[in-house]
Amino acid sequence: MSIIRNIFKYQSSNKDRQFLVTITQLIGFKPKKIKPYQTAFTHRSLNLKNDKGHSVNYERLEFLGDAMLSAVIADHLFIEVPSGDEGYLTKMRSKIVSREHLNELGEALGLVNLIKSKIPKTQFGRNIHGNLFEALVGAIFLDKGYKFCEKFIYKTIIIPHVDIAKLEGKVISYKSLLIEWCQKEKKTFTYNIYDDTGIDELRHFAVKLVIDNKVIGKARATSKKKAEEKASKRAFFVLQKEIEA
Repeated sequence: MSIIRNIFKYQSSNKDRQFLVTITQLIGFKPKKIKPYQTAFTHRSLNLKNDKGHSVNYERLEFLGDAMLSAVIADHLFIEVPSGDEGYLTKMRSKIVSREHLNELGEALGLVNLIKSKIPKTQFGRNIHGNLFEALVGAIFLDKGYKFCEKFIYKTIIIPHVDIAKLEGKVISYKSLLIEWCQKEKKTFTYNIYDDTGIDELRHFAVKLVIDNKVIGKARATSKKKAEEKASKRAFFVLQKEIEA
């Protein structure tokens, strides 16, 4: 029995060492504690509990990472744009830490390859990439503190992606933009949503965006929200000259 235990112990320590090497390469410095990073890549489907009976998964770290991202980005914008008022700074921060952007970052880093879960990776929604990115930021903060957390955010987000001039013209939500424009111009609009009876394995929804009784944009996606956003984006490009006039 002792031989079997030693084999399992060796295999476990080997995996931990490999995970430590991967995390070190990923964040750019050696962690002090490996546990926060292991938690950052633990999915709730494993139903793990600590010795106090609390759930162990990435969701609490995701919350912490979200707060740290907001704080570091807010500090950067406050310094870089001294003329920006509260509304401007809030809008710019939202563009930088948008769900779409965080998903892109998490996907580029391949974070989903590190997750431990009972659910196949192919069944995760796109938001898993951004969730894991936030959880990783939270783990860095717990392990090394604010300065290292700030360093990682600058390396992965601010230095390569934050261009104030470009961000000022970036659209976060085409749906919000279209609704705001329709209200301003006193135009009627509706999003007509219906089940898509296509041949896809996953359920799809189809949307028609109707403005002043005319269909301007159509789209289909795996959720109503995504379908509305896609239809809005297509409608925006149809009406761009009018909207930007």
